[in-house]
Amino acid sequence: MSEDEKMYISYQNVHQLCQEAADKIKQFKPDLIIAIGGGGFIPARMLRSFLKEPGQPNVRIMAIILSLYEPTDDCDEESIGQKVVRTQWIDYHQSKVDLVGKNVLIIDEVDDTRTTLHYAISELKKDVAQQAAVKNADPNSTKFGIFVLHDKQKPKRADLPDEIMSTGNYFAARTVPDCWIAYPWEATDIVTHTKNAVAQGNDVFLP
Repeated sequence: MSEDEKMYISYQNVHQLCQEAADKIKQFKPDLIIAIGGGGFIPARMLRSFLKEPGQPNVRIMAIILSLYEPTDDCDEESIGQKVVRTQWIDYHQSKVDLVGKNVLIIDEVDDTRTTLHYAISELKKDVAQQAAVKNADPNSTKFGIFVLHDKQKPKRADLPDEIMSTGNYFAARTVPDCWIAYPWEATDIVTHTKNAVAQGNDVFLP
């Protein structure tokens, strides 16, 4: 795909997408945000501002970092982009984060193959089960939701739990064709990047 075929997204656009999605996400009532790095960090911080209720504390944000399996000389081509590597995870002891009985919102910038989101949910569910066993509590008391800026229209390599997809707890600000999306935090020349976003109409939109 050439440079001209990229979809350029500006910071202003990301900000507005978070603002637009906030009212629906408020209905989920998240107690905790888990941002998948690096693309989920900035949307998570922006969204938190719009979720803030008067007289209430900000929703806490925790960070995890996952990456898809990188190719090596001896790997087969089909395995590339399917195996997830856990780079950073939540230190539950140090952070004193308890997932049991909470509404947990996972944020990433894009739902591409769905592999990373599937892995995150699966591993977090294991953590919930462990915490619930210690407390003799019901692990099903924890509810998960997902927010992404863009959901790509393409066949997914993994599924998400029905309890997310059938309950309206999957939030995608926009559904877009399968294309190369260039986010502003990836840019080394933000001025040119923003000009490209403006030219494509991906800068700001009127309410």
